[in-house]
Amino acid sequence: MSELTLEEIRRYGRHLTLPEVGMAGQLRLKASRVVIVGAGGLGSPLGLYLAAAGVGTLGLVDFDVVDESNLQRQVLFGAADVGRPKLEAAAERLREVNPNVELVLHPVRLTSDNALGILEGYDVVVDGSDNFPTRYLVNDACVLLGKPDVYGSIFRFEGQVAVFWGARGPCYRCLFAEPPPPGLVPSCAEGGVLGILPGVIGALQANEAVKLVLGVGEPAVGRLVTFDALRLRFRELRLKKDPRCPICSERPTQTALVDYEELCGTREPVAAGEEDPGEAVEAEAELPFEIRPGELHRWLAEGRAIRLLDVRTPMEYEICRLEGALLIPLQELPRRVAELGQAGDGREVTVAYCHHGIRSAQAVGFLRGRGLPAVNLAGGIERWSLEVDPAVPRY
Repeated sequence: MSELTLEEIRRYGRHLTLPEVGMAGQLRLKASRVVIVGAGGLGSPLGLYLAAAGVGTLGLVDFDVVDESNLQRQVLFGAADVGRPKLEAAAERLREVNPNVELVLHPVRLTSDNALGILEGYDVVVDGSDNFPTRYLVNDACVLLGKPDVYGSIFRFEGQVAVFWGARGPCYRCLFAEPPPPGLVPSCAEGGVLGILPGVIGALQANEAVKLVLGVGEPAVGRLVTFDALRLRFRELRLKKDPRCPICSERPTQTALVDYEELCGTREPVAAGEEDPGEAVEAEAELPFEIRPGELHRWLAEGRAIRLLDVRTPMEYEICRLEGALLIPLQELPRRVAELGQAGDGREVTVAYCHHGIRSAQAVGFLRGRGLPAVNLAGGIERWSLEVDPAVPRY
């Protein structure tokens, strides 16, 4: 193990005077390899604090680009970074924070095909993702590799932190054996998130990662810590290992990574004009499940009988909407479905939309089950703004 340079001794002086860290601990940090999955709301404070702490090799996994809507909470980025790949902008900022840290960039989507290969080269994995397929993927990969998974999640005003480590305690699946039904838990894009919240949760995750590297304190293994930002309250829940856990129990039923989009039911339905591999192509006259914004624009221009249904929240409706759309939030749809008429009353087709097309896909499934002709706007009002009408605000 190499020694600290004079510059590093000056930089980490406040660490070196801590008995729990000292010279030996700082050298452990310098020799450590930590990877962050996601360079967004959680990944931003994680990257900043882990780089500043002196983690020797810091991996970053992300494939997205910086969007204006990110700037409210993703403090790695500034206005000049909009449109840039997140990893490119993040690396530039983190090198300013600490040029001694070696950055390893993985500009890809983490999948079942590449997760083990990417994560196996690190000591600690920190999950800064924002979706269920990736959380289950990271957990399962960490269990198979025997590595700790420093978990964090945020939504609206609440956050959670835990260390899932199948070799020493419960894993994510011990707590959440099965993912929730698609659309039941809105994403941050749909439900919103206080911009400061990921700073709090990300800092707590960084704290756990550093403790794991140093081997000090009590890592949150077997504990789930929740934070309520509105009331400034922390709560701790004790977790137990599930003896029937499919991945980390003594007799696991799953010994390899699976298709996590299928597991979580988040694979997008086939849109109009796309052929579903392995399935027979629908007859042209049959109503597609989804249409793209350009197709809806053409339908409107042709004067087709269309009823636009907005299933977002009233707050989202205030931000932007499609002209003439009827607002019925998704949770109100079952008791207000009569407002859409009855099956067979004319040839009017309901086109449902939300922010990104997830909630509206649920609405379309419900309406079709009631015999009402309905299609989903693929990508929601966000894609409509990008592909048809940029005057519609994005959020």
